[in-house]
Amino acid sequence: MTDLVFFQNRLAKNARRLRKWAARGDIHAYRLYERDIPEFPLIIDWYGCEDGPRVHLQEFDTGWQQTEAEHREWLDYIVEVTAATLQLEQDAISVKVRSRQRVKGEKTDQNGPTGKTGVDLVVREGGHRFLVNLEAYQDTGLFLDHRIMRAMIGERARGKRFLNLFSYTGSFTVYAAAAGAVSSDSVDLSNTYLEWASRNLALNNLDPEAHRMIRAEVFNWIRDAAASVATGGKLYDLILLDPPSFSNSKKMMGVLDTQRDHPWLIRQCLDLLAPGGELFFSTNLRSFELDELVQTKARFTEISARTLPEDYRDKKIHRCWLIKR
Repeated sequence: MTDLVFFQNRLAKNARRLRKWAARGDIHAYRLYERDIPEFPLIIDWYGCEDGPRVHLQEFDTGWQQTEAEHREWLDYIVEVTAATLQLEQDAISVKVRSRQRVKGEKTDQNGPTGKTGVDLVVREGGHRFLVNLEAYQDTGLFLDHRIMRAMIGERARGKRFLNLFSYTGSFTVYAAAAGAVSSDSVDLSNTYLEWASRNLALNNLDPEAHRMIRAEVFNWIRDAAASVATGGKLYDLILLDPPSFSNSKKMMGVLDTQRDHPWLIRQCLDLLAPGGELFFSTNLRSFELDELVQTKARFTEISARTLPEDYRDKKIHRCWLIKR
C-alpha cells in the first residue's frame, strides 16, 4: 500500500508540473509517467483530445510471477488510482499490456493491430490537429517522442520539396505542408497508415494534390527513385528517414533491419537530395551504431540531445542525425 501511495504522489506531481509546461507550448499530448518507480512498470500518456481528455496507459511485462486473477486485480486497482489522481472517469483510460512480440523466435514490428476497434479522436500539437486512436493499435498514431523533430521539419519546409519515408500516419508531412512545403511525397507500405495520413492532411485543410501518398515498399521505391535521378528524376530539398528498428511484415519482400540496412538507405537518400538539401535520419533502436563508412559520404551531425522532449525520462528513446551533402 505504501508503494501505491508513492506512485500516486509521483503521478500527481508530474501532472502538475507538465500541465503548465504543455500549456506554454500548445502541447496537448504528452508523457506523464515513465516507469519512474520500478514496482510500477507503466507508461502513462495524457491526450487532451478535443472532445475530452483521455489517458493511454501501458503496462510492460517484467516477468513477475502472478496468476491471471492477481494481475487483473492489480491492473484494475492501478486504473482506479490513476483515474482518481488525474480526475478522470475510468472509461477514459485505455489500457495495454506491452510485451515483446515474436514470430518463430524473431523480433517483430510492434505497431500492429490489437484486435479492438477504438474510436478516432482529435488532439492538437503546435497549432496542428491529428487523429489518434488509443485502442486499435499498439501505438496511437502520433509518436510523442518525435514532437521536437516535427517542429524542426516545419521550420525548414517552406518552399521545399519534402520526402517522408516510412511515413506512418503522416504527422511530419502535416508539419511540412502547413509550413509551406511546395510538395511532398509520403511513402509507406500500409494502406491503413496512408489513409490515416490523408485524413490528417484533410483535418488541417492541406492540399492533397500537392502532397502525395505513395503506397510502396520503401526499399523498392527508393532504389527506383534514386536510379531515375540520372535521367531527370525528382530531387528533394528535405528528407525524413525514420525506419522501424526491425520489421518482417508479410507485405514486405524481405526483412528490414535498421542496423544492417541503414548505410544503403542513407546512401539512396543522399542520391535523392538536391544540392544544399538536408536529410534527417532517426532510429529508436537502442543498440544502434552509425556505420563509419557511410559517414564519409556526407556531413553528419548528431542532434539527439536537441530532439529529446522534456516529458521523457528515457533519454535513449531515439537517436537522430542531421545530414548534409
